[in-house]
Amino acid sequence: MVDELSIDCEVVRQVLVEFISDFFAQAGFDRAVIGVSGGVDSAVAAVLTAQALGKGRVTCCLMPHGEAPPGTREDAQAIIALTGADSIEINIAEQIDAYFRRFPDADRIRRGNKMARERMSILYDQSAALGALVVGTSNRSEWLLGYFTLWGDMGAALWPLASLYKTQVRQMARHLGVPERIISKPPTADLWRGQTDEHDLGVTYAEADRILYRLVDLELRAHQVIAEGFAEAAVNRVIELMRCSEHKRRLPAAPDLGQAAPDDDFI
Repeated sequence: MVDELSIDCEVVRQVLVEFISDFFAQAGFDRAVIGVSGGVDSAVAAVLTAQALGKGRVTCCLMPHGEAPPGTREDAQAIIALTGADSIEINIAEQIDAYFRRFPDADRIRRGNKMARERMSILYDQSAALGALVVGTSNRSEWLLGYFTLWGDMGAALWPLASLYKTQVRQMARHLGVPERIISKPPTADLWRGQTDEHDLGVTYAEADRILYRLVDLELRAHQVIAEGFAEAAVNRVIELMRCSEHKRRLPAAPDLGQAAPDDDFI
C-alpha cells in the first residue's frame, strides 16, 4: 500500500458515519435505499449506512439483468448479511430487453447506460415507496475519471464514498470486515459479460489513484508526475479521462440573465 493513500480507517469510519447520520437528520429522513452489486463500493457504503441509521432502516436492492454472473448474487447476499439490512431483488431484464427489441443494433455502451439508469429509476421508486433517501456508492476515483453514467449510478441524495479513492475504499472494506473475495475481485458494473472497470479505463485503479492524487491533491503538472517515474501513457490517459468527463461533473449549463444561478444557496 502506498503511503500517500493510506488512511486511518477508524477515524474515517467515524467521520463518514457521522456525515451520513447528520445528512439524514437534516433532510428529515431515517431510512435509506442502496443498490448492492456484490462489489466493494456498495459493500462499504451499505455497512457505513447501516452503522449510521441502524440495520432495520436500510434496504439493499439487487438489480441483475437476467442471470447474475457467477458469484455476484452470493457476494451481494454476503453484504446484506454483514449489514443486517432488508433486501429486495428486482430483475431488470424484462424492461431493458423490451426497449432494445426496438433498437436491436444498439451497442453495449448504450445498453450499459440504459441499465445504469434503469437501476437508478428503481432505487428512486423504492425510495418513494419506503420514505427513504437513495445512498450512492461511487468513489472519488470514478468521479474524477468520469467513470459513471449521468443520471444513472451517480444519481443519489448523498455520496458517502466521494472523498475516498478506490484504493482507500478497499482499505475501509478490510477494516469493516467485508469478505476478502469481494475486496480483491476485479471491479465491474456488470453491464455486460466480462466487463471490468480497469479494462474500460485503460489503467488500473492502483496506478490511477496515485496519479490522481498527484494531479488533483498535490496540484502537480503532468511532467512532474512523469518525472516521479509514472508511465507517460498512464498519466496522459488519466488526464484525458478527466478532461473528457469535465461536463459530467457540472450542473446542466444555464444562461445568465442576472438571476440567482441554479447551484446558488437560497437559504
